[in-house]
Amino acid sequence: MIDGIWWLVILIAIIVILWLVAKSRGAKAGEKHGSAKSKNTVPNDALQKTSALLKQYFPDYRVTRKANHLLISQQGKKIAMITIDKKIAEGKRRLGEVPVINYHRVPSRVQLTANLQDAE
Repeated sequence: MIDGIWWLVILIAIIVILWLVAKSRGAKAGEKHGSAKSKNTVPNDALQKTSALLKQYFPDYRVTRKANHLLISQQGKKIAMITIDKKIAEGKRRLGEVPVINYHRVPSRVQLTANLQDAE
């Protein structure tokens, strides 16, 4: 028959083993989250380049950078929203009164000119 002290030792050993398993799984989940975060830097770089293009070639537009999109306005009126996402089809759609323009990569100056003229 097992004495009370041995039950306590077995219980503590089980708790330690479960804690170690939980800790190792937590580290793996953190690594997955970190790698997913690094994948999202590519669209952010593309948004940064697009923002620079807009500021350089379209000085009359105001560019507001958000986490996943650029908001283009002129004289306080929202003109368009630009996103760069390969998971969504390239082209235009509307979000209320504002057209949302999606690109798969950094757009050219000609593409921006055509889409912004259509958006106005």
